[in-house]
Amino acid sequence: MIHVNVYEKWWIGLTTLMLVVFGTAVGVSAFMGGIQVPIPEARIDPRTVAADPKFKDGSLQMLAPGKYVAYVRAQASPWKFFPEKIEVPLNSTVTFYVTSGDVQHGFRIDGTNINVMILPGQVSKMTAKFDKAGEFPFVCHEYCGVGHQNMFGKVIVK
Repeated sequence: MIHVNVYEKWWIGLTTLMLVVFGTAVGVSAFMGGIQVPIPEARIDPRTVAADPKFKDGSLQMLAPGKYVAYVRAQASPWKFFPEKIEVPLNSTVTFYVTSGDVQHGFRIDGTNINVMILPGQVSKMTAKFDKAGEFPFVCHEYCGVGHQNMFGKVIVK
């Protein structure tokens, strides 16, 4: 029989308890907090994405009442999002398709579960429900060059 010191038993117990607590927190966040993993929806040629009709200046399309699709392109130099402003009515569900044609960017919308890394040539898909009126700023959270601080926009919910 192996003898385990009482202090070692406490540390083993504490470590096991911490693993259970952290595992439970991740599970609750994933299933009850609305965390979603960004889905790489498609591939697009990063050299021609700026000419694509959906991504050129960005676009918002209504699929049905209260259901929208937004196409967002991040661009370093001039360091901005296309479009910079998206307007939707209250209680809308918006599916965002985001991509980049040049470097790695980030896309996070305050007050929602949207937080995605934007990779050149990859179109990522995320969905959010806007059930509160107001402005929801979005920013690039990945350093993308000297004008990075200028990469922001907003979703306006009326």
